[in-house]
Amino acid sequence: MNVLIEWLYRSPKGLETAFRSEEMAAAQALVIAEDLEKTGRAKNVQFVDRFDSSWTVKELKSYLKGIETEPHNITVYFDGGFDQMTKAAGLGCVIHYDQSGKSYRLRRNASITGLTSNNEAEYAALHLCLQELEMLEAHHLPVKFFGDSRVVIHHLSEEWPVIEQTLSNWADRIEAKMKTLGIDPEYELVSRKANTEADRLATQALKGIEITATIER
Repeated sequence: MNVLIEWLYRSPKGLETAFRSEEMAAAQALVIAEDLEKTGRAKNVQFVDRFDSSWTVKELKSYLKGIETEPHNITVYFDGGFDQMTKAAGLGCVIHYDQSGKSYRLRRNASITGLTSNNEAEYAALHLCLQELEMLEAHHLPVKFFGDSRVVIHHLSEEWPVIEQTLSNWADRIEAKMKTLGIDPEYELVSRKANTEADRLATQALKGIEITATIER
């Protein structure tokens, strides 16, 4: 989670002014805030997250301690494949995360029917990733999503409008799930080469090879 620090500075002569920092990682912000408090001149120190929620130093300490045993530092790779002949879709999902001092990689794929295009399969793959995050009980965290679909990445980052109704429905489902989980998404378009693992999982799903595995990295 990234936050801003807000505090009131009081000079030895009693002059006061308010300050607000740039956005930074919560752990870094906590260290700086505690250092500010040691000066004796910083009053009403608080943190503000991307949802405009305010946190006290005590609350942020408690939060950071709590997530040590929950999934955090999460990055997600997704890819969807679609077979025009059979109308079958393969979905690939790779999730990297830290938990309890260890790092893990989760791989999951799925095959589904009823879709109409490769773009729809890409959206479905991202939705599969969100379902996996929900099962991991990941919530109220920033998450980086990497995909090689220009349509999905640019649509969800609001760089392109969503015109096709079917894709708009998928975008609505994804954004609703993000809100429910409290996930603050960051999207990045990557090359197919950089998305090889998710692509391979989607291809394997189209071939009927199901994979669900989590390993420690």
